[in-house]
Amino acid sequence: MKFKSPKPPESVIQLAPMIDIVFLLLIFFLVTWQFSRSEQDSKVKVPTSSQGKDETRAISEINVNIRQSGELVINGEVLTEKQLLTKLRAIVEVYQNQPVRLRGDGEITYQTLMGVIDICQQAGIWNISFATRRPN
Repeated sequence: MKFKSPKPPESVIQLAPMIDIVFLLLIFFLVTWQFSRSEQDSKVKVPTSSQGKDETRAISEINVNIRQSGELVINGEVLTEKQLLTKLRAIVEVYQNQPVRLRGDGEITYQTLMGVIDICQQAGIWNISFATRRPN
């Protein structure tokens, strides 16, 4: 008498759900990368520092870009000093300990930088950090 051994059914890997997940992850990382890049102004070349810490950013941190010409830029919008003060005061009303990162061009004057720090302090912001980059 001949007996047939029961074979388990062949398993098939479903590729469609795996491809969907890979595309969703790709879209997620592209979108979040683009948001972080939009806060940085390409016209600002921050000074180099070999002793600076690695960039650790707070979730709600505001980047204030200071161009070589003295223009103040937040999220691609050029602001005057008065507009910056108004914007920062409105933010501080909602978030008491608002962190701000100053991305000043390496060629700006010390007086320009001190003016922006004064604006931050007038708005009630004391949590200020400075952006640098590692030397090549």
